[in-house]
Amino acid sequence: MHSISRMAKLTKVSRRRGINLVTATAATLREHIFACAPGTMLGSLHQLARELEVGIVTLQQAARVLEHEGILEVRRGPGGGYYGIRPDEAALERAMDAYLRVHPATYDEALDMTSLLFNELVAAAARCEDAAMRAKLAAIADQFDETRLDYVTIGALEIEFQELLFQMVRRPLFEMLTRVTLQYATSHSVPSVHHVQNDVARWCAGRRTIIAAIVSGDEALARFEANRQNRMIVRKHLESALAWEKADAP
Repeated sequence: MHSISRMAKLTKVSRRRGINLVTATAATLREHIFACAPGTMLGSLHQLARELEVGIVTLQQAARVLEHEGILEVRRGPGGGYYGIRPDEAALERAMDAYLRVHPATYDEALDMTSLLFNELVAAAARCEDAAMRAKLAAIADQFDETRLDYVTIGALEIEFQELLFQMVRRPLFEMLTRVTLQYATSHSVPSVHHVQNDVARWCAGRRTIIAAIVSGDEALARFEANRQNRMIVRKHLESALAWEKADAP
């Protein structure tokens, strides 16, 4: 764990590198917060300002930055002070979604990202040795039946399928990136894309093949089948986009 004196030295180094004092102080406290257990009291306002060798106003401004990030709680009254906390997953997802909106990605880029992430997700799931998880996945495969599904019910089943994959893989950063990118792609889809609705049978067959590869523990096959189905989606999207452009052409 970093001591406050060590953090004060880091703040001074940041200042010598030309970093704004408030930014440097926030970075110092951020490192200290993540080096401590959640809920650890970092100190009082005056104590921290003295130990970090910064002014009260500077520390207050840095604290507001960290409060906004969801990693600092300021408690007032008896037992008050600055406490390090952890942001919830929803807050992290909102932050990444905000980044994508500030630096907008195209639908095609988001589609590429979701495809790459899904390919790796199913490959990682094939390495899961939990028999109960594999049994649940096999049961989901039986539900991908084109005679009983439509566009709306496939959407719900896809969510169930992906949630189970997340449980099998247990890679937090991977999960967050997938969730946010998929949400972004879904909310920015072009109106001409109906690849699932127009080809339910092929979609269901593809999902059953992918799941079979995962259940059998064949990582290479799972990635290959996921990539093949994703290429089909991208191809249909490009064909639809081209048809849409021709329809709008004068």
